[in-house]
Amino acid sequence: MEVTATWYLVLSAVLFSMGFVGLLVRRNPLIMFMCIELMLNAVNISFVAFSNALDDIAGRTAVFFVLVVAAAEVVVGLSLVVALMRRRPALSVDDLTSLRG
Repeated sequence: MEVTATWYLVLSAVLFSMGFVGLLVRRNPLIMFMCIELMLNAVNISFVAFSNALDDIAGRTAVFFVLVVAAAEVVVGLSLVVALMRRRPALSVDDLTSLRG
């Protein structure tokens, strides 16, 4: 049994769907960050699958930039969420409207 690009694209679609549903259903900011990361990694899998199928380096280069953006998101966003959750342990996304000036 040979693993083709189709298998990777199906895996990517399943992971992206799980992340999207989790983002819509859950209201906890930490869970929402994990769902966004899951969606970004699903896109990375599809970029690498297309890059291998087309024998092109552009997909791998896009993965590098997506990983850089994901790392920056985690550093800034997660620090804000952790700081807010220390003040209010039962924090939901709806409570974040208090951050508006």
